[in-house]
Amino acid sequence: MFKKIFLVLTLILVLGIIVYCVFSYGKSQERDNNKQSNVEDVVEEVDNPLKGAEKENIDIPKYLVDNGIFFDYYVASYKKLSTLTIEEKVGQLILARCPQKDAIASITNYKLGGFVLFEEDFKNKTSDAVVSIINGYQNVSSIPMIIAVDEEGGTVVRISNNPNLANKKFQSAQSIYKSGGLKAIQEDTLKKAEILKNLKINVNLAPVADVSLEPSDYIYKRTLGKSAEETGKYVSEVVKTMQSSGLSSTLKHFPGYGDNVDTHKGMSIDKRPYNTFKKSDFIPFIDGINAGVESILVCHNIVEAMDTSFPASLSPSVHQVLRKDLNFTGVVMTDDLSMDAIKEYTKNINPAIKAVLAGNDMLIMTNFEEGYNSILEAVSTGVISQEQINKAVFKVLAWKYYMKILK
Repeated sequence: MFKKIFLVLTLILVLGIIVYCVFSYGKSQERDNNKQSNVEDVVEEVDNPLKGAEKENIDIPKYLVDNGIFFDYYVASYKKLSTLTIEEKVGQLILARCPQKDAIASITNYKLGGFVLFEEDFKNKTSDAVVSIINGYQNVSSIPMIIAVDEEGGTVVRISNNPNLANKKFQSAQSIYKSGGLKAIQEDTLKKAEILKNLKINVNLAPVADVSLEPSDYIYKRTLGKSAEETGKYVSEVVKTMQSSGLSSTLKHFPGYGDNVDTHKGMSIDKRPYNTFKKSDFIPFIDGINAGVESILVCHNIVEAMDTSFPASLSPSVHQVLRKDLNFTGVVMTDDLSMDAIKEYTKNINPAIKAVLAGNDMLIMTNFEEGYNSILEAVSTGVISQEQINKAVFKVLAWKYYMKILK
């Protein structure tokens, strides 16, 4: 009798233990699954900033989205883009040469994307005066402006000619590199960045990424004067150092200036074969792109290997090379559209229209009023599509969020 009772109790105990183990294992698996699910959610959150668009029920058109350097700011950019009028959008495309008169009125009337400042904008001014003026520009602008300058060093300086703003004029890349290699380049770039940032400038239209080994070349003095490989390392160093200081760089002059003449004064036709660009000129630009450069300026040379009909700045083919072959995802801008090199090619149409159609995101213009009105008219008549405008402005806004000048 007692044996039977003992066996029954033992059986019940064993069954209880089995049930408990099964239940505990199930709970453990559930916790592990939940844990894995949470990890995957975090990874998705990090890897896919556009998830924020889904949460806010924002549908960003596919033609705007790429895996670009400003990708983390696409949701914010699209939200801002959606609030702008066509007049405000066109204004954002323009990086205007700062007018000597009525600069404030120009900002408010044309909703300009930014100003390029030249030596006359700094002449005899103190640091406090420059900061006050630039703050005045930003205060009246509905969208914070890009404030850019060409402070290359050597023959092209806008700020350091003024002893109130810099202890001495910045030297050329060649002189600095000769004195101490890339370490000296880094130190020089840090000094430039500190001055620019303190003056409220957020973009330096440098470094020059052109390859030139011949002192007789027009562009030679502005280059490193070394091989494509050495120039590429120099470009990469400048870009990374500028980024560490919170400023953006602009590589110029794509697709590579070579031995061509001065486009400020007239047409320049580059007859070199495409293979030359692949083996030499493109290398510093590729190194700069790999370093994360934010913008690239396209020159006005007619590069016959890519387009025999239009200067590079106005050529869809050249822009395709930059976007597709070199995989650049940042902001593409023109050289100044008032330069003599493009006049022959824009007799019957404003160069600003051709520049937008070619694929530029920003247009450097001295005579920006005419360009602004021409673009607006081209949009209203369907010559330029709304999609083309949106694509460019989307990039510009994303850049501004990336630089944290647009909050």
